Amino acid sequence: MGGDTAVRALEARMADLSGWAAEIFDFGETAWREYRSAALYTEILRREGFSVEEGSGGMPTAFCAEWSNGAGPTILMYAEYDGVPGNCQRAAPVKGPRAGLSPEAGGHTDPHSGLGISALGGLLATKAAMEELGIAGTLRFTGEPAEKVRGSKPIHAARGYYDGLDAVLSFHPFYMLPLCNTARWETHCGAAYAMVYRFRCDRPEDWGRVEGMPIPQAHSAARAPGATEALVTMFQASKALRDSMLPHQGGWSISEAILTAGQATADNLPSGLAELQYMIRVPSVEMAERVTAALDRNAAAAAAMTGCTWERHWVCKSRPGLANHAMAEVAWDALREAGPPRWGPEAERVARECLAAAGIDWPADAHPFLHETERLISPEEAEALLRCDLPPSQTHSTSDDYTEMCWHAPTARIYVGRPTLAASAPGWVMNALGGIPATIDPMIRTAAEVLARAALRLLTDEDMRLKARAEFERRTGGGVGGDRWLAPLCDYDPPVGFRWPEYVETVRGREWWIPAGP
Repeated sequence: MGGDTAVRALEARMADLSGWAAEIFDFGETAWREYRSAALYTEILRREGFSVEEGSGGMPTAFCAEWSNGAGPTILMYAEYDGVPGNCQRAAPVKGPRAGLSPEAGGHTDPHSGLGISALGGLLATKAAMEELGIAGTLRFTGEPAEKVRGSKPIHAARGYYDGLDAVLSFHPFYMLPLCNTARWETHCGAAYAMVYRFRCDRPEDWGRVEGMPIPQAHSAARAPGATEALVTMFQASKALRDSMLPHQGGWSISEAILTAGQATADNLPSGLAELQYMIRVPSVEMAERVTAALDRNAAAAAAMTGCTWERHWVCKSRPGLANHAMAEVAWDALREAGPPRWGPEAERVARECLAAAGIDWPADAHPFLHETERLISPEEAEALLRCDLPPSQTHSTSDDYTEMCWHAPTARIYVGRPTLAASAPGWVMNALGGIPATIDPMIRTAAEVLARAALRLLTDEDMRLKARAEFERRTGGGVGGDRWLAPLCDYDPPVGFRWPEYVETVRGREWWIPAGP
C-alpha cells in the first residue's frame, strides 16, 4: 500500500537528492570527522519535520531523527557518510583529486555519499505517502559515522537507539557479486573488532638501567628504542603471525593503520608516542577474542623490548549478523516492484570517457556497464552462488556493521547496483562514477524506491510484521534477552579522541592534514 504514492514523491525530490549526494561526495569526510556531512543531514531532517538529536550516543558526528504519524509500527533506516583517506577523486571522468586537495585526502569509495542519500530519499518518500494516505507509524533515521572502522552502530546499539523497533531496512550499494539487486538470505556479515594500540615511552631512563649508572645523554650514548620501534616491532610480529591467527579459508582478515607519527626529534631522544590501529574481520566473537589475545601478547612483548608501556583502546566490538527470511522476502518483493537501476545514454557517455581516460579500449557497440548491475537476482539464488566459495561450516561472510541492528529488530539487508564498468578499471574510476550525477543517480533513485516500498509494506502489513517478529524470536531464543540473543559488546566510550585523519583550517584555508603538493 502506498508504493505508487511514494514513487511520485520520490520523483519530485530527485533533483534535491542528486544535489545532496554531490555535496556529501565533495565533502569527502572520513571516520569520526564528518562534521559538514552530519550538519547537512540534520538541517534537512529538521526542515522536513523530524525531531533530531545531534551527537547521539556521545558521538559528535552522529544523530538520531524521528517523525511520527500516530501510534503504529516503528521502522528504522539510516545514513552512512564517511569516506576513506587516500581516495580523493573528483566527480569527473578523469583521474585527479578534488580542487585544492592532495590525493591523500578523503573520498568516497563504496560510495557512502550515495548510500546515505538513497536512504534519506526512501525515508522522505515513505513519509510523504504516510501523510497523504493517513498511514500510522513512526520513522526513525540514524546518522552512522565511522562505518569504515565499524564505529557508531555498536555504540548506538548499546545506548538504546535501536530499542523499540519493529523492523530495520539496511541498504548498501552493490560491492560484491552475487550480492547485486538482491537481499541477503542466510549468510550475513561476520563479527569485527577494531582497536588502537598506544605505545608510550614516558620513562626512557628505565630502559637497560643499571643501578647507580643512569643513561648518559650524549648523542653517541645508548638510549631507549622508544615508541616508534615498539610500533614497528608490533607491526612485524603480527604480520608474521597472521596465518596462525586466522584460518586459511573464508575471507577473514586483519588490517592495520598507523595513526600517529613517531613524535621523533632531531636530538638523540626516543620517540614518545605511537599508535597502531587493527581491524579484525572474523566469523565469530570467540575468534575475535582469540585474535585480540594474540595481539595483546605482541603489544606487551614489543613494549617490553623497547622501553615503553602499552594500552589497548577499543574502536569497535561488533556482533555477527542474524538472518531473517521474512524481511528478505519483503525486500525482494520491493526490488521486483521497483526493478533494477538502468544506465542510459548520458551515463554511457560518462562511462566511455572513463574507459578512455583509463586507457581501456572498449567496443563502441558494447554496453559499458556490468550486466549484473541491471538485473535482479533472488535472495535464494544469490545465497546459493555465495555458498559455492565457502566451506559448509562457515556461517558468515565479509564484514559490515549493520549486523548490530539485527539483534534488536527483524532486519533486511538490501543491495542495489551501483555504477560499475564491465571492464576491469582502476579504483579512481569506480570512485568517480560514485560522484557523477549521471552515473550515481539511477542507483539513488532505485534504492530509495525499494526502501520506501519495503517500509510501507511493513507499516501496513501486520501479518508480515508478525511473521518477521516470530522468526526473530525463534532465531534469538525468545527475542531481545533470549537464550540465543547476543547482547551489545560495546563497553567503551566513543573513540573520537585519536589522531583520525581529517581536514584542518589553516591560514591557507581548509585542507587535508597532509597538504597538497605544489
